[in-house]
Amino acid sequence: MISQRHSRKPRLRTGDRMVTAVIVILLLLLAFAEVAQAVRLKDISSISGVRDNELVGYGLVVGLSGTGDGTNSNFTVTSMRNMLDKMGVEVDATSLRPKNVAAVMVTAKMPVSARTGAPLDVSVSSIGDAKSLLGGLLLITPLKGLDGKVYAVAQGPLTIGGFAAGGEAATAQKNIATAGRIPNGAIVEREVPFNFNEQNHLTVNLSVRDFGTTMQVVNRINAVLGGQFARARDVSTVHLDVPPKYRGNMVPLMASLENLTIAPDSKARVVVDEKTGTIVLGSDVRLSRVAVAHGNLQIVIAESAEVSQPGPFAENAETVVTPQTDIGVEEQNNRLMLMEGATLQELVDGLNAIGAAPRDLISIIRTLKAAGALYAELEVI
Repeated sequence: MISQRHSRKPRLRTGDRMVTAVIVILLLLLAFAEVAQAVRLKDISSISGVRDNELVGYGLVVGLSGTGDGTNSNFTVTSMRNMLDKMGVEVDATSLRPKNVAAVMVTAKMPVSARTGAPLDVSVSSIGDAKSLLGGLLLITPLKGLDGKVYAVAQGPLTIGGFAAGGEAATAQKNIATAGRIPNGAIVEREVPFNFNEQNHLTVNLSVRDFGTTMQVVNRINAVLGGQFARARDVSTVHLDVPPKYRGNMVPLMASLENLTIAPDSKARVVVDEKTGTIVLGSDVRLSRVAVAHGNLQIVIAESAEVSQPGPFAENAETVVTPQTDIGVEEQNNRLMLMEGATLQELVDGLNAIGAAPRDLISIIRTLKAAGALYAELEVI
């Protein structure tokens, strides 16, 4: 007889399986944390030469239903007369009634890559006492840059995101009716004298002011380009020499750089807005072991007047008013709370344990900073 031996696969013990599962979970958490913190370079930076140019112009909106500028807007009357004079129509300025016309400022953003004939969106805003621009038509308006040259011309019907109507006793209004937009309302007539592909050097301006983040960007760019092409100029500026193979054709270079993943870092910071009582704490904010007690002191002063009447048959007596002042003082007696924040959640739990309102937390955070127990930069806006 031939005996057959069956080989058995080694089985993991329960303890080993648990350890393996924990390791897998930790690796997944680390991977997800890294992905969650990583952002694209184009989301935290701007490239030299890739920008918008501001354009502005003065024009007239016509076709309003009695909601235009009043007779007090002399510049509107003057503009109407000058416009009609250029069209060969002689008018008397005193006979013009601008209630269906409004003087407006027209603005637009022209990308540096815009070419002649490209459309632009424009914004139109009233500068007179017009009640509404609803149903208005912008007459041809030249848009100029800071150099005084005309780069685009705007004209077209307005789109208004609201309305305003009323009478002598009541008014109704939704949103703002004295500002509107004209999609594709301007046409580029002059190009910006700039050729992006002719650059031999680029500047990457980071919105995060941190040396570690800047060096991370430098290392990532050099690793992708395969050479020492990038170098840091200061805390938020990276200078890049364009590789020879990309000169004259920089679009592929920009496509590869702007999608680089960066994990930005910054100082631990607490931002306080006293106007609204808003507090924002960064994830790296830490708090040393400290005891905190916070009590509110409320003082209420009420003033009232009492009338003092003279007795009957009193001679030379008058009724006088005497002031009465009532003062109430209330002070909370809170106990000391031991706080320590090694993590953001512990810090939040400690502040919530005090039971203070947001405006009270602002005072507590300031005091913690003054005591040297808050390891973060405090910024009040």
